Amino acid sequence: MSDAAEAFSRFTWAASRLGEALDTLARHSGLSPRSVPMPRPPAEDRLAEPDVLERWIEGAAAWRGVEAEPIETSFADVEETLLRAGPALVRVPGVELEDNAPRDPTTPSFVVLLGARGGRAGRVRVLAPDLTPRDVDVARIVDVLCGRMLEHEIAFTDRLLADSGIPGARRRRVRAHLLRDRFSELRVGGLWMLRSAPHASFPRVVWRATARDAVALVGAHAVEYAAWVAAWWLLGRGALDGYLDRGWMWAWAFLLVAIVPFRMLGTSAQARLAIGFGQVLKQRLLHGAFRLPTDELRAEGAGMLLGRVVEAEAVEALALSGGLLGVVSLVELAGSAVILATGAGAGPLLAAFAVWIALGAWLARRYFVELSLWTDTRLTITHDLVEKMVGHRTRAAQQPPDRAHDGEDESLDWYITRSQAMDRTAALLTTVLPRSWMAISLAALVPAFASHPTQASLAVALGGVLLAYGALARLAAGATSLGRAAVAWRKVAPLLDAAKRAPVVGSPLVAAGAPATKQGAPPPAVLDAAGVVYRYPSRHEPVLRGCTIQIRRGDRVLLDGPSGSGKSTLAATLAGLRVPQSGLVLLHGLDRHTLGEGAWRRAVVMTPQFHENHVVSESLAFNLFMGADWPARPRDLARAEVLCRELGLGDLIARMPGGLLQTVGETGWQLSHGEKSRLFIARALLQNPDLLILDESFGALDPENLRRAIDCVERRAPTILVIAHP
Repeated sequence: MSDAAEAFSRFTWAASRLGEALDTLARHSGLSPRSVPMPRPPAEDRLAEPDVLERWIEGAAAWRGVEAEPIETSFADVEETLLRAGPALVRVPGVELEDNAPRDPTTPSFVVLLGARGGRAGRVRVLAPDLTPRDVDVARIVDVLCGRMLEHEIAFTDRLLADSGIPGARRRRVRAHLLRDRFSELRVGGLWMLRSAPHASFPRVVWRATARDAVALVGAHAVEYAAWVAAWWLLGRGALDGYLDRGWMWAWAFLLVAIVPFRMLGTSAQARLAIGFGQVLKQRLLHGAFRLPTDELRAEGAGMLLGRVVEAEAVEALALSGGLLGVVSLVELAGSAVILATGAGAGPLLAAFAVWIALGAWLARRYFVELSLWTDTRLTITHDLVEKMVGHRTRAAQQPPDRAHDGEDESLDWYITRSQAMDRTAALLTTVLPRSWMAISLAALVPAFASHPTQASLAVALGGVLLAYGALARLAAGATSLGRAAVAWRKVAPLLDAAKRAPVVGSPLVAAGAPATKQGAPPPAVLDAAGVVYRYPSRHEPVLRGCTIQIRRGDRVLLDGPSGSGKSTLAATLAGLRVPQSGLVLLHGLDRHTLGEGAWRRAVVMTPQFHENHVVSESLAFNLFMGADWPARPRDLARAEVLCRELGLGDLIARMPGGLLQTVGETGWQLSHGEKSRLFIARALLQNPDLLILDESFGALDPENLRRAIDCVERRAPTILVIAHP
C-alpha cells in the first residue's frame, strides 16, 4: 500500500458500511431522506462488479428518497470535479482500513465527500467513519482514486523525477502536471453526486438552493438602505442646524462609500439567487414533462403546448424580477414607516400610509384577476392560430373560403376588452397609487404645521414621505411582475404537479442484479401477465379485459390483431408504461413494486409506433443512446456503429461527414422513413433488454431491409415480442 493510501485509510468507509455512509451523507447534507430502514449492501465480491455497485447505490438512494447521479470525468478535470461535486460518494479501490485486515485489492472502499472547504484552495471536507469532518487535500484523493489505474506510469515518473534531481517538495506537483498532460483524456469514474429527488418538495429544494443568497441579498440591501438614510440624515441635520464641520462631512462621505461594498454584495447574491432558482425550476419542469402522462399530452393540441412553453419561460424571469422588487420594497416600506413615525405629524402620516398599502394590495389583487382573464384569452387565440397553421392544408381543401375567418373578430374584440381592463388597473397600481400618496401625505402634514414643529422634525417627515413614495412605486412594480409570474405558474401547474409524482422504487438488492433461483428449479418466465384489465380514463369499457400471457427466455412472440384491439395498450402495460387497474404482471417472478420502475424499464424495452417515437436535433449517436448511458465511450460508439451496419444503416453513416457524431437535424429531416425506423430499433437494442417489444417497427421497411433487420433483432435480443397487423 502506498504512503498516500496508508495515510488516507482512516477517512475511508468499508464496503460493508456503504448503506450507512450513504444515509449519513444524505442527512449531513440536509437532503431530508425518508425514515425507512436502509437495506444491507450486496456481498463484497459482488460490489467489485461496476454495474452491481452502480445500480445498488442508485437504488439505495432512491429508496431513501434522494438521487445519486453517477459522474464520469476526464483525468485532467478530476480535481475540479471533486471540488465541485459535494455532497458525493467516491469509490476508491484497494484501500486498506484501520484494522489492517487482509482485503481483496478489488474490493472498493468509499469516501464521503461533503464539499469544497471554503476559503482554502485545493481542499475538500470529508466525513470520516467516526462521523468527524476532516479537511483533506483533493490531490490525495486523486492519488488514491487513480493510483491503481496509473500505478506503472506513476512509478516510472517517480524514478524519472528522482534521477533528474527535482527536490521532493516540487516533485509531487511536477508529477501531477506530467500525468495530467499525458493522460488528460483518460476517463475516471466511481463518483456519485447526491441531490434531492426530482419529486421532492419544491419549496424545500428552492430554499436549500437559494437560502444563503436570499439572506445575503436581504441583509445587504437592508444595510445599504440604512447607510443611505443615515448619510442623508447627517447631511440634513448639519444643514438645518447651520453647522457642517469637517467631521460631519467625513462621516457623510464614509457612509456613502460604505454603500458600495454592500451594493456589490447584494448584486452578487442576486445573480447567484437567479442562477440557483432558475436551475431548480428548469430541472423541475423537465422532470414534470417526463412524468406527464401520455394521455394528458394527447388531450392537448400543439397550440396549448406552445403556450405552456412560453409561460414556463416567463415564470423564471417574472418571479425573480417581481420577487426581488417585492423584497426590496418590503425593506423600504419598513424603513419608511420607521422614519415617518419619528417625524412631524407621525399619526396621520402612518394612518394614511397604512391605507395606501392596503389600497395597493387591493389593486394588486384586482390586477391579478384581470391578468388571468387576459392570459386565458391570449392563450386561446394562440392555440387556435397554431392549430389552424398546422391544419392549413386540410382547411384549404375542406373548409369553405367564406368560413375561413369565422369567430376571429369576436376573439379579437374580447382580447381588446380584456387588455383595456387590465391596462387600466395596471395604470392605477403603478402610476396613480404612488403619486396620489404624495398629495395625501402632504395634506396629512397640514395639521402638523399648526403645532409649530421644528425644522428637523419637518425634514424627517418630508424625507419619510419621499422614501415611502419610492417604496410604493417599487411595490407596485413588484406586484405586477409577481402577478404575471403567478398567472404563468398556474399555466405550468400540470408540469409541476406531474413532477410531484414519486416513482415506484424497488428494493436496492433486486435492482442490483437479477434475482437468483433455487438450485434445480426451472427459471421463472421473463414476463408473466394474468387477468390484466386496463381502462382509459375517457372510456367506459376497458380496452383490455382479462389478458393473460407468458413469455419465457428465447421466445419469439408475434401479437397481431385489428386496429383498436388493444395491442399497443397491452405492450405499454407489459413495458411498465401503463399500470393496469387489476390483474398481475410479473417480471422475472417479481412485481413492479418489488423491482421498481427503473429496473423494470431497463429489463423491458419497448419501441413504440412510429408516430410516437422521436428523433431530436442532435447527433446520430445521441439519438441512438437516448435510452442508454451518455456520454458514450469510444467502445460504445464502436458497438453502435456495428449494430447500425447490421441493420443496413452503413450507407447512411458513410454519407454523413461526421459519422455517428453528425447532427441529424430537427425531427430527423435528413433521415428517410425507413432509416428512422431502424434507428428506433437500434436505440432499443443498445439498451440490452431482457425483453424487446417492437410495436409495428418493421412496417416502413422494404423486403431486403426487413429481412436484414429481423435477422439482426433475432441475433441480438434474447426474447422478442413483435406487434403487427394481420
